[in-house]
Amino acid sequence: MREMRYLEAMREGLREEMLRDDAVFVLGEDVRNSVRGLTKGLFQEFGAKRVYDTPISEAGFTGLATGAAIAGMRPVVEYQINALVFVAFDQLVDQAQKLRYMMGGQGTIPVTYVVMASGARRGLSGQHSDHPYPLLVHMGMKTVMPATPEDAKGLMKAAIREDDPVVIFAPSALLANKGPVPDGDYLTPLGRARIAREGKDLTIVALGPLVPDALKCAETLAAEGVSAEVIDPRSLLPLDHDTLLRSVRKTGRVVIFDDSNRTCGYAAEISAVVADQAWHALRAPVRRITRSDVPVPFSIALDTCVLPSPERLLEACRASVKETRT
Repeated sequence: MREMRYLEAMREGLREEMLRDDAVFVLGEDVRNSVRGLTKGLFQEFGAKRVYDTPISEAGFTGLATGAAIAGMRPVVEYQINALVFVAFDQLVDQAQKLRYMMGGQGTIPVTYVVMASGARRGLSGQHSDHPYPLLVHMGMKTVMPATPEDAKGLMKAAIREDDPVVIFAPSALLANKGPVPDGDYLTPLGRARIAREGKDLTIVALGPLVPDALKCAETLAAEGVSAEVIDPRSLLPLDHDTLLRSVRKTGRVVIFDDSNRTCGYAAEISAVVADQAWHALRAPVRRITRSDVPVPFSIALDTCVLPSPERLLEACRASVKETRT
């Protein structure tokens, strides 16, 4: 099995789907020059009709993609910065996500939206550090966030073949990470979580860019005699309830590690699922390590207090295994 970077794996998945299906094309700002690297070399290979540079209007080209999908194409839309999704929200949630229902199932909207460089990076401050996946999930959009190069490729291919809109969040913290990627054609199915590490004493549910830190935390806990299981949901909507609940029922303890705001964040939804369906299995309260409900500050000293950290995760895990509900 080859070693590839996360971004390279995404690009390979996109290229393979463009080769497989002439209806697949890419659009967005500066995609021909590939500012982010996702579309590197695709313009030279597929030409102007398959790699389409747009004006600086997210609402405009998001709407264009919806129309193209209704007409039988399979557009892949690239947003170069996470916050640009907000500019296109009406087209995303009031048009693309709802039109199949409003047409009575007479058509499909097979659009893939790739949100590049999502999440916070040191020094980027408030407007470029958002991680808005809970907003899209809340509105009923199928949403995925791969944590490994293998899933970056597999989920890209699965999303492009889906007949509903799918949003892919590609976290900035993961784009350069290397990992094994299978040869040949494969898909990572939507709605199926990954058990990144098996354990029996504690469940850590980690999302996207926080999965590597969760695995390191599990190693530290193992040296202390605690066996932690790490669940990577991968697919946020649809969510794999069975894998999540099976793990919680086995361990009786769960800590959720989520890079979105605490209030109405994705960790809150996972907490609710566990409370609704695995309450009697819990031996300790559900704990959430999330962002604070404030903008991400420019100061690096301050952003460490706002963002979820491995140190806070480890502290929460240790507290959980020490506590037993009566």
